[in-house]
Amino acid sequence: MEVILLENIMNLGNIGDKVVVKPGYGRNFLLKTGKALRYSKENLEHVAKKKDELNKKNIELKKKLKETAQLINKKSFKFSKESKENGELYGSIKPKEISTEIFNKMKIEVKPSQIVLRKDINKIGEYKVDINFHSEVTAQISIKIDKIQAI
Repeated sequence: MEVILLENIMNLGNIGDKVVVKPGYGRNFLLKTGKALRYSKENLEHVAKKKDELNKKNIELKKKLKETAQLINKKSFKFSKESKENGELYGSIKPKEISTEIFNKMKIEVKPSQIVLRKDINKIGEYKVDINFHSEVTAQISIKIDKIQAI
């Protein structure tokens, strides 16, 4: 499926680029969320006319997200979980749980889809987690997992 991007998307392309994507990704994500238009000559002309406007919106969005990223970058978040004797958790920490903790502590909204886990967080210890706010704006936080102390 050929689409024209309406915003910069990491590992895919920039505003106005014509890219080929799998039909499901194009239909269910890019077109549905307004991040792209189906490729046609009319849409290509339409995007060419609106490209300056789209770039201005993108720059403003990037500036806001950079401020948010600076607030959250290098911060540490602590989780206390039940674990087995060997340090393995009974359930791993998921992006939804991390985003909820960030919101509770800092009142900054981070979508679970923006959180990139390099590996499963399923043992006691410290982990580095990347957050992709924008294709050009990222932050890194630290997640520390402690064992719940038995009474």
